[in-house]
Amino acid sequence: MNAESPLNPAILTTAQLATAESRATATPMMEQFIEIKANNPDSLLFYRMGDFYELFFEDAADASRALGITLTKRGQHLGQDIPMCGVPVHAADDYLQKLISLGFRVAVCEQTEDPAEAKKRGAKSVVRRDVTRLVTPGTLTEDKLLDPSQSNFLMALARIKGSAEAQYGLAWIDISTGAFHVAESRAARLLADIAQVEPSELILAENVFHDPELRPLIDQIGRVAVPQPAVLFDSATAEGRISRFFEVGSLDGFGSYSRAELAAAAAVIAYVEKTQISERPPLGRPERERDGARMFIDPATRANLELVRTLSGDRQGSLIKSIDRTVTGGGGRKLGEWLMAPLTDPDAINARLDGVSHLIANQTLTDTLRRALKGVSDMPRALSRLALNRGGPRDLGAILTGVKAARDIAALFASGDAPEQLSTALETLRALPGEIGERLTQTLHDELPLLKRDGGFVRAGFSAELDELRALRDQSRRVIAGLQLSYAEETGVRSLKIKHNNMLGYFIEVTALNAGPLTDSPEAKSRFIHRQTMANAMRFTTTELADLETRIANAAGEALTIELAAFEDLVALVVTHADAIKAAADALSVIDVTAALAELASEQGYARPRVDDSLAFEIVAGRHPVVEQALRRQAAQPFVANDCDLSPPGDSDDGGSIWLLTGPNMGGKSTFLRQNALIAILAQMGSFVPAGSAHIGAVDRLFSRVGASDDLARGRSTFMVEMVETAAILNQASPRSLVILDEIGRGTATFDGLSIAWAAVEHLHAENRSRGLFATHFHELTALSEKLPRLSNATMKVKEWQGEVVFLHEVGPGAADRSYGIQVARLAGLPDAVVARAREVLQLLETSERENPAARLVDDLPLFAVPARKEPAKPAKGPSESDALLSTLNPDEMTPRDALEALYELKRRVSEQRKN
Repeated sequence: MNAESPLNPAILTTAQLATAESRATATPMMEQFIEIKANNPDSLLFYRMGDFYELFFEDAADASRALGITLTKRGQHLGQDIPMCGVPVHAADDYLQKLISLGFRVAVCEQTEDPAEAKKRGAKSVVRRDVTRLVTPGTLTEDKLLDPSQSNFLMALARIKGSAEAQYGLAWIDISTGAFHVAESRAARLLADIAQVEPSELILAENVFHDPELRPLIDQIGRVAVPQPAVLFDSATAEGRISRFFEVGSLDGFGSYSRAELAAAAAVIAYVEKTQISERPPLGRPERERDGARMFIDPATRANLELVRTLSGDRQGSLIKSIDRTVTGGGGRKLGEWLMAPLTDPDAINARLDGVSHLIANQTLTDTLRRALKGVSDMPRALSRLALNRGGPRDLGAILTGVKAARDIAALFASGDAPEQLSTALETLRALPGEIGERLTQTLHDELPLLKRDGGFVRAGFSAELDELRALRDQSRRVIAGLQLSYAEETGVRSLKIKHNNMLGYFIEVTALNAGPLTDSPEAKSRFIHRQTMANAMRFTTTELADLETRIANAAGEALTIELAAFEDLVALVVTHADAIKAAADALSVIDVTAALAELASEQGYARPRVDDSLAFEIVAGRHPVVEQALRRQAAQPFVANDCDLSPPGDSDDGGSIWLLTGPNMGGKSTFLRQNALIAILAQMGSFVPAGSAHIGAVDRLFSRVGASDDLARGRSTFMVEMVETAAILNQASPRSLVILDEIGRGTATFDGLSIAWAAVEHLHAENRSRGLFATHFHELTALSEKLPRLSNATMKVKEWQGEVVFLHEVGPGAADRSYGIQVARLAGLPDAVVARAREVLQLLETSERENPAARLVDDLPLFAVPARKEPAKPAKGPSESDALLSTLNPDEMTPRDALEALYELKRRVSEQRKN
């Protein structure tokens, strides 16, 4: 970006700086900057100068705008001022957070030698510097830059082209926790698989990034997608790269992976090595995600159901915000993983539900457990920082806190007194080596500083030498006073003093009259060495005092050296046991989520769902988990619970039932649709559900087409987006799927929309055979229930009272005869005159002679199978002027003004007809 500023109307670009002329005329320091910047052209360069990170040229202009800091200058280069801005090293994390959130990448360039060493090469020598880390959205580890309750995944996408369909591999890691997953994917579900993980950064080969076939996917992912050299994704060298990283001879013990999966895993490792330079994060072995083990939820459905954020992008108001009762960062991340990828195996689902049931039945245990969990620090992220040489004493303290909590929590459960999943977690906690806690407890002080360079984190009594040095450092006055008393008693000179100045350091001072005992004998002269004679005083030193002075001067540095050595020993200890620590942290997260879901169920009155392999979907007194809590907070209003039964009718296993839901706007159709989808997700993630009871045959795929939006950047209208999403559903849904459709066909002309909706219902019933909810304002569709055996009509109940409509938010059998749109318009605040006029027009349109197409369409099922029959011609009759006018009107294409003018014309003709 060649930004302009008042200071520099034309700022030199990175390409201009890289020329031979630029380097030849640069100062030594600027030459160093230009060289390092040329190797990192896509990143802002944080160039360390003393206590500041400085930015120059384009980087300075971009950073000053992004951070709102002052743009200054530092000398000239090629006849132009050099723009400069800087941020303090101690506050760098805050600035990094903002830059990363704005999409920048940052190369951190540190001094790699002591300035004193540089001076030995010459007065004008430049301190050696090099990039020690590339900071990108997917490689963050700092607490300030991360949300403790959200994972921060870096994902790699690899493509292997074959003779048939291309194969895709996905690998994603959280460098801050060590989590490592791989999975296969296909073009049709690629975007959905990426959306399930929600990576902060997605890397892919440059040729894949620029492939026109993948352009729609790249556009939807946005700036999260970052192209990288294709060599990172080379499948031929992938296995070797992975083996070297994990220091194993082969991957035979890791399991079986496809070429695409290996290429993706190797790419993500290569990117980590590229960004972390010489440091190695403690990644776990890749865990392969089995195809079909998780509920498939496409991106549109995730957005529509607002699982982790609302449509406006806020976390407040999302499902996860409403159900999150976790008390640890790891638990919050684990809850998000469960919610984003619900299980499909009933046995695995019920194992989670057994754990929740156990803790609900033992409320005292649950309360004690949650209190213990509140003291758990974030062990995985602390471990990652320590392994990457970015950790401090408090990270070791976090490990110690977690280890102690693991021991205490395991002790809360009697042996064998827990269901399978909790038992497995407890066994992991009990397997944590006791050496870790013992060494950390023996070494670490109770109060820990943030930075290891500050010292003071090693416990007193750990090292006798350290204690002595600290005494010298912290109690030097008392030590000197003791030595002064000793010398005064030895010489008999009570006025003897030990003093200090910058020239002599520590020295003994006596008056000239009292100097005899220090000078009269050869023994005294050899012990008390004369340093200086003043007008009325003499100054001496001793070998003992000189040695003490040296020890006092060096005490702080030597004490810190001992502490830093102890720190490195502890880091080596925890990194050696990294796998056990991460396993224990994961077990604590599972326990936290299980206890949190138990707390949620008890607090909100949720019921345990029955989940099996059937096609059942029977919800009794279901509620919307988010809306229910919002109503309770806002006005203490009860949520109106509703039943939903989409199970196959009778003993049939031909497919699930479909409810065709009609009713007024504001009646609660969308809420009802969403709540049943959310209940399925909650059940299969292992949670109790907001219902009186629930029986759910495991859903393999969940599709939701709710709400209206456009995609103008890709030239798609609201209706086009609606059709694309509907097409995806009708092409992919299976009998085990759950489909939620709302107002299909509403974005086009009435009869076009009705025709599309009609055909979609038929296809869903006959071909997909999915369990489904289909909400519509096309009341004509209700006639389909007469011909489609698994289709039932349901409606949102309303009550009319003194000309007003009352929305009851209750679902019952039957069909609505109208949509009450005018009543909703009145509630929205339309002017009374407009509402009154709308009523008149509606009455006119409803009483006009017009053909009802529904009856004929039912007889002609399926809709497009045979040509529509023509009705017998009626006897000819001369039309009146008003009839002629009516025959020319098309209400669906009329504006309110057109309708008003037509009505006036109709009234005029009728009036003239009566006169005649």
